[in-house]
Amino acid sequence: MTIHCFVNLYGCRIGDGTRIGSFVEVQKNVEIGKLCKIQSHTFICEGVTIEDEAFVGHGVMFINDLDPRAAGDGGALTDADWQVVPTRVCLGASIGSGAVILGGVTIGAGALVGAGAVVTRDVAPGSVVAGVPAQLLRRREGRGD
Repeated sequence: MTIHCFVNLYGCRIGDGTRIGSFVEVQKNVEIGKLCKIQSHTFICEGVTIEDEAFVGHGVMFINDLDPRAAGDGGALTDADWQVVPTRVCLGASIGSGAVILGGVTIGAGALVGAGAVVTRDVAPGSVVAGVPAQLLRRREGRGD
């Protein structure tokens, strides 16, 4: 595993041969498989699972709360007031720089998410998606079959 400086890792699992760039935060209970590449300035929040051989570009943001708020009923919220929404990036998927991945989605094996996309629903294996919200552009040859 190669980890560059200024990386914030806590309570996560990272597989062998995975490379993590500078200024990345990986929160507790995140699982990252082997032989992945996580580029700089990426935020991977609790509830995210990234399977083997996946690529996550620069500045990708994962979201695990579909109804974020700071307070409720006149007081600050605690962990008991919040439920993690899990997200999965499957084997060999690639996510372009600046993409935003909402909680509860699965990015299928071998799929490609274009730079700057906002992924609001599942991405089928071997698909190429881009845009806001992300839409199917084409199938990726030889991926996710």
